[in-house]
Amino acid sequence: MSALLLALALMIDLEPVDQQAEPPPAVEAPLAPTPEPSPPPVVEEDIAYPPDAPKDDYGLVSWCYGVLSGYLDLHDRVLPEVTRIEGAFRQPGSSLSQDMAVYEDMRKVSRTNMKLFAGAMEAAERASLRPISQAGAAAVAKGRSNWSAAANLPTRTVAQQWMGWTLPAVCPTRAVQLEARSKLMGATFKVNEAPTEMPEAPPPEPVPAAAPEDAPAPAETIPPKPQF
Repeated sequence: MSALLLALALMIDLEPVDQQAEPPPAVEAPLAPTPEPSPPPVVEEDIAYPPDAPKDDYGLVSWCYGVLSGYLDLHDRVLPEVTRIEGAFRQPGSSLSQDMAVYEDMRKVSRTNMKLFAGAMEAAERASLRPISQAGAAAVAKGRSNWSAAANLPTRTVAQQWMGWTLPAVCPTRAVQLEARSKLMGATFKVNEAPTEMPEAPPPEPVPAAAPEDAPAPAETIPPKPQF
């Protein structure tokens, strides 16, 4: 090998071998914040709403008044049959008088609720800016119509339905709310009313001017002598 080729070979051997560059260290991604647990959904109390009742509180309370009045009106008609049914199907150790007392208690509670409904309806009618009594009367009639079929049914059938009927729980609840809200609205309307204008006071009577102190006194007039 010539000296030139040997020198070239040595130069090639001395050149550094290219190495692959090491990748930069991976940067750790920041940890995502742990989501806070969402609060449990609020479950509203499930109170059965009468399907044929109006959706507004005043209409509902009026409907409740009507359906409850129909229930009370049937009391005297169905009570003898109710007594017979309760006496025929006795539970061991039960008392007929105690079971019949339950119906009397229900009658008292129903009359109390009737007063509650009437008071709430009256308060709403007074607080309303427009007349609503006609809509209330229609809702009362609609509630009473739930018992309209009783006129053409046997008393036994009516008594069985009457014994199993209960007033919807939403009725007294909404009546209390309606009366309280209506009274508050009525008080607000009275506060916002324009004050009544007071009648204007009559103008004071003119006071005669006092005579000046240095004014001459009026001359005394001598009446003429009578002639005979």
